[in-house]
Amino acid sequence: MIQDSDLEALRSVVRGTLSSPGDPEYAAATAGFNPALTQRPDAALGAVNAEDVEHAVQWAAQHGVPVGIQATGHGAATEMDEGLMINTSRLQDLTVDPDAQSVTVGAGVRWGQVLDQAVPHGLTAPHGSSGRVGTVGYATGGGLPLMGRALGFATDHVRSIDVVTPDGRLRHVEADGEDSALFTALRGGKGNFGVITSMTLDLTPYQEFYGGAIMYPEAAGPEVLEAFRDWTAQLPSDASASLAFLHFPDVPFLPEDRRGTSPVHLRFALFGSQEQGDTLIEPMRRAAQPIMDTVGLMNYLDVGSIHMDPDEPVPSMERATLLTSLPEELADELLNQIGPGSETPLALTEIRLMGGALATDPPVEDSISGRGAAFHIWSAGLNVPPVADATAAALERFGTAVEPYVAGSLVNFRGPARDGGEAFPAWEPEVYGRLQAAKATYDPQNLFRFSHPVPLPQA
Repeated sequence: MIQDSDLEALRSVVRGTLSSPGDPEYAAATAGFNPALTQRPDAALGAVNAEDVEHAVQWAAQHGVPVGIQATGHGAATEMDEGLMINTSRLQDLTVDPDAQSVTVGAGVRWGQVLDQAVPHGLTAPHGSSGRVGTVGYATGGGLPLMGRALGFATDHVRSIDVVTPDGRLRHVEADGEDSALFTALRGGKGNFGVITSMTLDLTPYQEFYGGAIMYPEAAGPEVLEAFRDWTAQLPSDASASLAFLHFPDVPFLPEDRRGTSPVHLRFALFGSQEQGDTLIEPMRRAAQPIMDTVGLMNYLDVGSIHMDPDEPVPSMERATLLTSLPEELADELLNQIGPGSETPLALTEIRLMGGALATDPPVEDSISGRGAAFHIWSAGLNVPPVADATAAALERFGTAVEPYVAGSLVNFRGPARDGGEAFPAWEPEVYGRLQAAKATYDPQNLFRFSHPVPLPQA
C-alpha cells in the first residue's frame, strides 16, 4: 500500500490528475475495454505530457512501486492489484507529414484519428480492424493490420519511439541509435520496458481501395469454410481476408437485428480496382447465397465497417493462436465446435489469412514471432453469468483442437482467459531470450510487471 505522504510528493510535481480508490477520477483512469478484467492499482495518474510520465516513473523507482500502463485499455491481459497505473490517454499530439509519408502520435491517439488526417492526403497506416484501438499499444504488440498481407506488421513501419525507461529517463530510440536493443524489444515486446509517450510510423500511399463483407446464413457454414480454404490458397499476396463464425447472444447491449443470430462473416480488402476486386471475390460470392454483400470500391474512411468490431466494452474471455495450416480434419473439428447446430457459447471465431508481407522479414529486427504462419485463429465469448462457465469450457475445447497445428501466437491477442493467462507462448525462445536480456538491462528492478510480463532472466 502506498502511503498518502508519498502520493502527495508525486502529486506536487505532476500536472495530471493523481487519484486513489474512491476518488471520482479513479474509475475512468483504470477502466479497460474488457469489463471482466478489473484493475485495482493503489493509485492512477492521468498523465498530460511526457514530463508527467518522467516524474511518475522516477517516483515509482525511488519508492519501489510497480508500474502499469494504460491508454485505450484494449491491451489489458492480467489484473493489476497494486502499484501505480500511468494512464496515457491524454497524450493526444498527432502530426501527419505528407511529404515524409509519416505520422507522429502521442500514446493516447487511436487509429481512427490517424486515418482522419492521413486519408485526405492519399495515405494510409498499418491499422487493425477497429479505429477505436490505440496506435501505440497496438504497434508495441506487433500489430496485425487489416491490410497486413500488403503492408506487413505495424512494427515494420515504426521509425522511432520516445519512451520513459524505468530509470525515469526520456529516451528517443530508433534502429541505429545507442538504444537499438530497446527499439527491437519495444516493437513486439509490449510494455515491459518503459512508458511510451510518442511514436513515429511510416504511412503508405494508395489509390483505390476495394473491400467489404459478405454475410452468409448459419446453415451455409460448411460450404463457405470449404470454399474459403480453397480460395485463400489462390489469393495474391497483397489481398487480405478472414472468415468469422458469429454467434450473437440474445442480450440487450447488442443491436436488435443481431441478437440471437449466427451468421458466417467473410471479410475482404485489397488496394486495387473494381475489376481486380470483383474477379478475386467471385468464388466466394458463388460459395453460398449471401444474406448481405457490401464488397466493392470503398471510401477508406469507412474501412472500420468491414469487420464490424464493437465500439463499446464487452466483458469477454478469449483464446488465439497462429496455425501452420488449416487442413480438412481441423476444419471439420471447428465446424463441430462452432458450426451449424453447435449451439456454442463462443460469440466469435475468426480465421484470418496470414502470409504475404506478414511473412517477410522486417528491414530492422523486431520481437514478433510466427511470421511463417498460414493462418491466425481467434475465439472469444462472453465472460458474464450464466454463460461464463460454458465459454471457458468451449475455449478449452477450441485450444485442444488447434494444438497440433500451433505456430506460435501474437501477444496482442493474448487477452484475458478465465485463469488470467494463455496456454500458448507469445514469443519464440530466441526472441524471448532477447526480451529477457533487454529486461535485465533496462528494468533490473522489474518495475514494469503487469499485463504481458517478461520476467528477469534467472541467475
